[in-house]
Amino acid sequence: MKNILFLFILFFISASSFGQKTLSDLLKQYNTRSIPYISVQELRMLQLNSDVVILDTREENEYQVSHIQGSKLIGFNEFSSETVQAEITDKNTPIIVYCSLGIRSEEIGEKLTKAGYKNVQNLYGGIFEWSNNDYPVINNKTQETDSIHVFSKPWGKWLLKGEKVY
Repeated sequence: MKNILFLFILFFISASSFGQKTLSDLLKQYNTRSIPYISVQELRMLQLNSDVVILDTREENEYQVSHIQGSKLIGFNEFSSETVQAEITDKNTPIIVYCSLGIRSEEIGEKLTKAGYKNVQNLYGGIFEWSNNDYPVINNKTQETDSIHVFSKPWGKWLLKGEKVY
């Protein structure tokens, strides 16, 4: 039942996203900023220069098409904070969560914060914004790719660079 409700909400969000003029408008409408944003440029610098944990909150079929190098799939529908706690024991570890645009990842970020993590940030614009800024993504064979799973055609309008996969 929860999955059906989630799919209905995503469909509603997707359908209503046609009226959004900018990514900022979309995120303002659906996010509360309960988890602070990090820009793709800031994450790229962290990724190259420090230890940061990057968690992909999309589903496995999305992750298999492409993901940010070094990210770990934790999913959305089957997310378990207990699984994360078993792998990331230091609650002060810098954690960046991302999804397609930053909506699902905010919800997962809230769950991580509730589990006691103190340094969680949400990637602004998600993997779409990452790709739109020409940062590399890799596929399930760890090869660089231009393909990005866009979840649905309405969501796909926000991916400006890359090959859209449904």
